[in-house]
Amino acid sequence: MPTKLTLNGKAVTVDADPEMPLLWVLRDVLGLTGTKYGCGVAQCGACTVHLDGQPVRACQTPLGSVGKGRITTIEALATSPVGRKLQDAWVALDVPQCGYCQAGQLMSAAALLRDNPRPDDAAIDAAMTGNYCRCATYNRIRAAIKQAAVA
Repeated sequence: MPTKLTLNGKAVTVDADPEMPLLWVLRDVLGLTGTKYGCGVAQCGACTVHLDGQPVRACQTPLGSVGKGRITTIEALATSPVGRKLQDAWVALDVPQCGYCQAGQLMSAAALLRDNPRPDDAAIDAAMTGNYCRCATYNRIRAAIKQAAVA
């Protein structure tokens, strides 16, 4: 069944089951592999994308629930000033180790800075809760968010 979406600012039509998780639509149907599969139960945050500006877990978001919502993935993060600042800070502070979780980390951080341009540690911790990093780069993630906030 064809579904019309607004994805990274562009209108797209996908032919997929409305029950298919958005993660698989992005990766397997549309070829946008920046959003990662982590746990499959919305607990790790690796699959975080924005739906109408809010971070959601794509692994548990059925295509049919998206409706007319605007989806933004890591592939379009640099098109916003906040996203560009975050990516620059991530590179400058050498945040990733293995890098697997970083797309989800960046998407959650971008939503935070959009809503709270000068977050304190408590706000950062609250916004990033549920985004897990097996390499434990949490201190660098926090530092990068703070750097992007003042840039």
